[in-house]
Formats: sequence, C-alpha cells, structure tokens
Amino acid sequence: MSTIPITKNGAEKLKEELQRLKHIERPAVVNAISEARAQGDLSENAEYDAAKEKQAFIEGRIQEVESKLAAAQIIDPTMLEADGRVVFGATVDLEDLENGTKVTYQIVGDDEADIDQNKISISSPIARALIRKESGDVVMVMAPGGDRQVEILGVRYI
Repeated sequence: MSTIPITKNGAEKLKEELQRLKHIERPAVVNAISEARAQGDLSENAEYDAAKEKQAFIEGRIQEVESKLAAAQIIDPTMLEADGRVVFGATVDLEDLENGTKVTYQIVGDDEADIDQNKISISSPIARALIRKESGDVVMVMAPGGDRQVEILGVRYI
C-alpha cells in the first residue's frame, strides 16, 4: 500500500470526521432505522429506505476515512527543513508577472485541497511547477486560461 501525504491539520480533520461519523451519525441512523422499522410494512416505507441509504453512505465514508488515515504519511509543515525550497506543506507567496496579482497558496494533499482557503493539491499544475523551486525563482505555470509566469516571493513552513 502506498502512502498518501497529508498535512497534520488535514489528518486532524479526518480524525474529527471519523469520530463524528462513528459516534454521532452512525447511532443516529441506527435509531432512525429502528423507528422506521417500528412503523410496520418495510416494502413501502420511504423513511426506512432513506435511513438504510444514509447508513450505507455513512459506513462507506467510515471505511474511506479509515483507509486514508491508515495510508497517510502525516507531514507537519512547521517541522520541515527544506532550505527555502517549495515542498509539500509549504506556504508559497506568488506574484503573477503579467498582471501583478499576488496570491498565497499552501500545497496540501488531494483531499485537503480547497481553493477558497488557498490550499492547492500537490498534484495540481501550479503545485507541480513550484515544487523544488525557491524564493526569487520565476516559474511557468500551465493554467486553464493559458500559460502564466509567476515569481515566488516567499516560502514559509507554517
């Protein structure tokens, strides 16, 4: 089984989700199934069908999260010593050389990526272009709107 890189924060969120699924959602759906079963005829019981469907989803998600945690290689960005290079977990300050727009991204695992929080996947085109580069480097990034040149203004491990 290959390992999947994940930040310390990402692993904590998965652990919290697993706890919620096992200790809150799973018991709630079991209770809902019991209540629906008590209503009698299961062949035409929409509440029972919905509860069983939700139970299947919850059980599948529990297996998925447990699998991800078992395969996780947890990386704490604050403990990295990468000599100023862009690596997994690093936070990178960039400037688009064409229009001067500045943006900050953290490079995270696929499951943690959230562009609204400026977290980009290690497998995204921009992250792949930035890996192993350092502050001051100008990098060509293949973006959906065309190739862009960005300058790395800073690399932090926070």
